[in-house]
Amino acid sequence: MPGWNATKIPDQSGRTAVVTGANSGIGYVTARELARRGARVVLACRSAARGKAAEIRMRAEVPGAEVEFAELDLGDLGSVREFAKAFGQRRSALDLLINNAGVMALPYGRTADGFETQLGVNHLGHFALTGLLLPRLRAAAPGARIVNVSSAFHALADVDLDDLAYEHGYRRWIAYGRSKTANLLFTHELSRRFAAAGSPLVAAAAHPGYASTNLHAGAARDGGTLSARGLALANDLVAQPAARGALPTLYAATAPGVGQDAFIGPRFGWRGAPAPSWRARWTLDDKSGERLWDASEKLTGVSYATLPR
Repeated sequence: MPGWNATKIPDQSGRTAVVTGANSGIGYVTARELARRGARVVLACRSAARGKAAEIRMRAEVPGAEVEFAELDLGDLGSVREFAKAFGQRRSALDLLINNAGVMALPYGRTADGFETQLGVNHLGHFALTGLLLPRLRAAAPGARIVNVSSAFHALADVDLDDLAYEHGYRRWIAYGRSKTANLLFTHELSRRFAAAGSPLVAAAAHPGYASTNLHAGAARDGGTLSARGLALANDLVAQPAARGALPTLYAATAPGVGQDAFIGPRFGWRGAPAPSWRARWTLDDKSGERLWDASEKLTGVSYATLPR
């Protein structure tokens, strides 16, 4: 895939995309480039002020873009259900679901539903959203895709299926790694179930490498391992801009031939053109995928009953 960039995105006219966390960084660029290629894009963001500002900015950058803001708080299952209900009332089909939003290396906290914050936002909120939007994705098939945005930091830790609430010995970066492993396990299990059902839907994953975004800045502000000075140095030496960090997601969402359970990242790990990415062996474990799936259905109350194991 050397040389692949946003100009290689196939025409998206007539297609509808939902991008979570689209008000800044990787999510904003992903949404903008899909809109530039003709897609109708829903900017699904927690903050109404930032989401509406992103919509205005995007319309200025891409004249004629079909974009709209819709409020979505992935840390509140009530908000997830409201978003999915409202989307279903407005749209009969969904071609692309980009599960991009996330939080990184936060101090211990809980979501509105009592989940550990990083797992709750990064995985459980997206698990619920995907299940609730599945009928709209099926209506758009073939050609519909789900892309879960993980991270190279998934290599920090496997999920602890016996302590999903992380009530013992919390470490913020390990918790982040667990949530990003959960993104990949979810993709793996979703792909297996699509294949078993003979569904044309594709579930893939991507990661941006090290991109200079508000996510890293937020980790530094909240007292994470990265200090403000360390973040600035890392950005200067390693980070690529958000416009390049979004390319693996855009490739996974639009490039021909992306298969079930593909994991796309920068060619050189932290930076570079999109390419198949290394992933930890535990993200391909069928039994762990099934256990996480069952726990996620129980915790969120969202069932994928029509998909066989």
